[in-house]
Amino acid sequence: MNQIQFIKSAVNTADKNIEATLKLLSEDCTIPFISRYRKDTTGNLDEVQIEDIAKLSKQYDEIIKRKDSVLKTILEQGQLSPELKAKIENSFDLQEIEDLYFPFKKKKKTKADVARENGLEPLAKIIMSQNADDVDFIASKYLNDKVGNEDEALQGARDIIAEWINENIYIRKNLRRLFQRKAAVTTKVVKKKAEEDDAQKFKQYFDWSESLSKAPSHRLLAMLRAENEGFIKLKIEIDNDEAIDFIEQNVLKGKTESAKQVQFAIKDSYKRLLEPAISNETLQEAKAKADAKAIDVFAQNLGQLLLAPPLGEKRILAIDPGFRSGCKIVCLDEKGDLLYNETIYPHAPQNETAMAMKKIRSMVNAYNIEAISIGNGTASRETEFFIKKIAFDKPVQVFVVSEAGASVYSASKIARDEFPNYDVTVRGSVSIGRRLSDPLAELVKIDAKSIGVGQYQHDVDQTKLKEELDTVVVRCVNSVGININTASKSLLSYVSGIGEKMAENIVAYRSENGPFEDRKKLKKVPRLGEKAYQQAAAFIRIKDGKNPLDNSAVHPETYKIVEQMAKDLKISVKELIGNKEKISQIKLENYSTSEIGILTLKDIVKELEKPGLDPRKSAKVFEFDPNVKSIKDLRSGMILPGIVNNITAFGCFVDVGVKESGLVHISQLKEGFVSDVNEVVKLHQHVQVKVVEVDEDRKRIQLTMVL
Repeated sequence: MNQIQFIKSAVNTADKNIEATLKLLSEDCTIPFISRYRKDTTGNLDEVQIEDIAKLSKQYDEIIKRKDSVLKTILEQGQLSPELKAKIENSFDLQEIEDLYFPFKKKKKTKADVARENGLEPLAKIIMSQNADDVDFIASKYLNDKVGNEDEALQGARDIIAEWINENIYIRKNLRRLFQRKAAVTTKVVKKKAEEDDAQKFKQYFDWSESLSKAPSHRLLAMLRAENEGFIKLKIEIDNDEAIDFIEQNVLKGKTESAKQVQFAIKDSYKRLLEPAISNETLQEAKAKADAKAIDVFAQNLGQLLLAPPLGEKRILAIDPGFRSGCKIVCLDEKGDLLYNETIYPHAPQNETAMAMKKIRSMVNAYNIEAISIGNGTASRETEFFIKKIAFDKPVQVFVVSEAGASVYSASKIARDEFPNYDVTVRGSVSIGRRLSDPLAELVKIDAKSIGVGQYQHDVDQTKLKEELDTVVVRCVNSVGININTASKSLLSYVSGIGEKMAENIVAYRSENGPFEDRKKLKKVPRLGEKAYQQAAAFIRIKDGKNPLDNSAVHPETYKIVEQMAKDLKISVKELIGNKEKISQIKLENYSTSEIGILTLKDIVKELEKPGLDPRKSAKVFEFDPNVKSIKDLRSGMILPGIVNNITAFGCFVDVGVKESGLVHISQLKEGFVSDVNEVVKLHQHVQVKVVEVDEDRKRIQLTMVL
């Protein structure tokens, strides 16, 4: 199987599309660039398909590398037969390759190794043939200074046979299938830790058993966390008699005395070697699937969060609310730059409400504030009510935004570099304001794991999590595009073809030379070559630049085509942009070339109709129920407005205006079966929910969706 065949087994597209995509990837083209500007070359493959091709290509290379290593090792041992070599070369299943390699793998000295050193392998072969009856007499012929009697000889022979059974590929493969189909995950509490406070959240797993194949990903991850924290013991179990019966059916040949010895070896092999190894493999495989599910949920949430509606370039007053420590206030200009900061104390114990109102009104007027952004943490609702009591001289929109990750940002090097003369409280408030203006631009500065959307993100494979989340951030940043003259280094680093070091160079060049007037000026940035320019240029935007196309997603390599279109219509490029009447007259076939096909031309025309269109919707003010301020105000049966603030595999969490988010279980999302929560709700969606149950002591709220 070659690379194309391997990829095609998982990606449903033509060979030529896979070949073209691999060629572009080998030329250091980025996935956003390929999916957006090489559609004609790849047969219109989207980002997900291209990502799959890239992953499968890497997987294929890893398999080839592993096969080469295995073949080399077995060859060096002088045990690579033509048959074994063919089996390894023809396999593209890593598990099967490892099984083929297993007998030749260097391992600690085993009981079978000791038995072989004692000269008992010939005896093991005789017994394994299962023809002999007088095994004691045969065993007596293999006594020596290390083997004192017949029982020791037979035990050594059984040790060797047990290892042969353990190394049998057919047996291992079928036992895996048995575990995959019928294994149960069983947990028992560690009694001495059962009464600890932290153990109570895992109480349902103190005595639990269910089919492993049917256990939801979040439940398995919860059990594994409970085990890691020492509260429970977890086992993967099957009917051992069924497993042993299967081995006996494939190994035993009769009812001779030697067959009985083989039967003893089978039970020993299963209990001592096969069962521990395969149960562990099965658990690791289930864990990998649970990780993949959790990572997928997190990735979907992150994508929705990054593409949350922005308010846009407005003057914002941001508040990080608090009681005793006060509310930290910052005023930001249209670009998110800090104009002023202050602390007010409108709540208990100080209760300086009148003075705080006066200060807020003064700041709104002095800095021409258009919107107020309030963090949703402690004292959020109280602060929102306080703000809405103020009689402003002009309309001011009031928003409550998630402050998840703001504290992480405020203590980060990025924040220190941005605001070296301000403390963490001011930096946190700035983040709360900026994430209203442009969530994407602000949230890329924060480690995605700290943003607070997802489930068990600290328990899953961290390498795979980072890879997937980085992919999501890159996809989101490039789908929106960035303003090259205002973008932070963090935001720039995710642009196609740029990266962290080049982002630093762009910011430094911008600081020294002023704003970029056109895309071509990018080429003057140190170390930014033609390849990086090709990959990045169309994803950056220059407002009010020399060339109107620089504020669009039209790639500079196709500017001449647009210029020819405008010339043929006897108007300027500037007059063509947004002119639907003129654009409708363009005959695409007249501009198609061997390099620029119809798919690319369609994208160009679409972009000309609405240049630089932000795919995100505009931010909207949301009103919580004014009578609900804390969990004490909730009653069963209440119907409340809410905002979806997290999505998991088992349901979604909804902010109804109190500190604790309520859970809408997947079974309560709508009538009928729901397999994927994201099919019903999205992050930040405004919803109506009904309170089902309130547990004040455990701070838990159960909700159901109101259709």
